[in-house]
Amino acid sequence: MFKALLVEKDGEGKTHASVQDLSEDRLPEGDVTVAVEYSTVNYKDGLCIGPGGGLVRNYPHVPGIDFAGTVETSQDDRYKPGDKVVLTGWRVGEAHWGGYAQKARVKADWLVPLPEGLTTHAAMAVGTAGFTAMLAVMALEDHGLKPGAGPVLVTGAAGGVGSVATAILANLGHEVAGVTGRPETEAYLRDLGATQVVPREELAETVKRPLEAETWAGCVDAVGGAMLARVLGQMRYGASVAAVGLAGGAGLPATVIPFLLRGVNLLGIDSVMQPYENRLRAWERVARDLPMQKLEAMIQPATLADLPDLGAAILKGQVKGRAVVDVNA
Repeated sequence: MFKALLVEKDGEGKTHASVQDLSEDRLPEGDVTVAVEYSTVNYKDGLCIGPGGGLVRNYPHVPGIDFAGTVETSQDDRYKPGDKVVLTGWRVGEAHWGGYAQKARVKADWLVPLPEGLTTHAAMAVGTAGFTAMLAVMALEDHGLKPGAGPVLVTGAAGGVGSVATAILANLGHEVAGVTGRPETEAYLRDLGATQVVPREELAETVKRPLEAETWAGCVDAVGGAMLARVLGQMRYGASVAAVGLAGGAGLPATVIPFLLRGVNLLGIDSVMQPYENRLRAWERVARDLPMQKLEAMIQPATLADLPDLGAAILKGQVKGRAVVDVNA
């Protein structure tokens, strides 16, 4: 038997999440069974714990799009009992039972060995949010961003992706401007390395001018919507925006002018289906370039029993930094 957060749907179509004891024969098919140690909470998790958001196909369901732990059994030569592993993406926690449980069974292709220098706890402080942030920084670097080029904007900076992106960029020597709608997070963002804090209302609305003053040498955007449209018109010549989220909406009320007159690049960042080699590269960069003492400042501890409340809070934008879930607590 193992404990898990099980989400069930009643006859009226409403979902209910509770911690239950389950037998191992209820685990889905897979090559590798992992004794989960830690998971974390992302926006998608909030949807899967609560309304489903069109992500969950079948109920009852165990959410949790990330986990880290120790291999218990393996039918794949790449992993053996005792190996430490990390999983993010591949629609685990959505279409496939996920990490909000003491055990998980998945395909070996979905796993990545835990990088040297990272614990399972630290890996889940990073999680999908931090992994995505690292992919975004790597994409900006691949398109020419270098320290000293000018200020790099991070929108939604106090959230999971934004927090890690701010810490990584500052550690790499960039001048970081963090956008937030929560003034009380200013000290937190400056501790992560932000040299400038931009109130959300300064960028929350589009303007009629398709181009504004060239301000930002790069941007990690977790917001989308009107803010992304506004930021595109403020990018320096040839600069890039890595788009990682849609907290402000999926629409993009922009013009093509920044692309045509300033050579601005809009880079889409997907963490779910990322190829294995790039996953390894990103996790190795996380272990090297994310200052662990900054990571500690982002963490709030949680248990399986805390997840229904945390899931609701993250959908309202009320979770700061990273919640790390000890599934055995």
